[in-house]
Amino acid sequence: MNLEWSRVCEACGAVIKGKASEIQKILACVLADGHVLLDDVPGVGKTTLAVALGRLLGLTEKRIQFTPDVLPSDISGYSYYERETGNLLFHPGAVDGAQLLLADEINRASSRTQSALLEVMEERQVTVDGRTYLMNRPFLVIATQNRVGAAGTQPLPYAQMDRFMISLSLGYPGHEAQVEMLRSRQTEDPLSELNQLMTAEKVLEHQRLAASVHMDESLLDYISRLCIRTREEPALLLGISPRGALMASRLARAWAYLQGRDYALPQDVRETLPDTAAHRLLLTAASLREGKTAKGVLRDIIHSEPSVDHG
Repeated sequence: MNLEWSRVCEACGAVIKGKASEIQKILACVLADGHVLLDDVPGVGKTTLAVALGRLLGLTEKRIQFTPDVLPSDISGYSYYERETGNLLFHPGAVDGAQLLLADEINRASSRTQSALLEVMEERQVTVDGRTYLMNRPFLVIATQNRVGAAGTQPLPYAQMDRFMISLSLGYPGHEAQVEMLRSRQTEDPLSELNQLMTAEKVLEHQRLAASVHMDESLLDYISRLCIRTREEPALLLGISPRGALMASRLARAWAYLQGRDYALPQDVRETLPDTAAHRLLLTAASLREGKTAKGVLRDIIHSEPSVDHG
């Protein structure tokens, strides 16, 4: 594993016990310049992990606690008329100056407010009254949502889900990891012991290197075949979009870089595709009745589609 990112992974693992695989995939998403959706039950460390990552990478953190009364202008900002000067002035929103934006419990805001994130996630900018304001780079959104207490929640529309490069569930820790967590927090909070390991400029440099990882033509063909299979799969109403295919390619490159390679392999695609594609798939009603899951259908497709000999 890349030495610098191995240190970041180890430091995150000291805060969130027993979740090394999930942490690595989030780091790969950072390297691929993507956004993360953490979809899980309350209390498993979603917010803590986001805060830890921001501190370790030296990113400017902003946090929005989504509730039904949060407005789109709270996110993107708004213009107001100043009577004294007669000028129209811009009041920045929560995204202003952020490099890591924690969108906490995003599904508790209205669909209109959720959609305010679409432009900033895709284009790293906000447009207010015809004027465009660029975000600082790198710019990463880590959004959390939980499936408990559905009253007052608004499911993310498909267009919003499609903006997230990966969707992960941390899940409960195992017995040993939970005992270790209880032991480590007897007297202090591990977050208070974190030291910055990178700078924003260093993260950008690593992103450029990850984007330059070689991906053979045969691997591009492999990704395309897998995506087309999902669009033809009878168990699915909706398959992987072209944006999803692009994100799958970027994440596979980043995963290879994270492992310390400058070339991608078929195993990088197989390892990352379920997390970058499952939330883009819609199951048929019959598939849901049969208890199928998007990740399960996707894994079946991966196992049945011929791979390539080299990447």
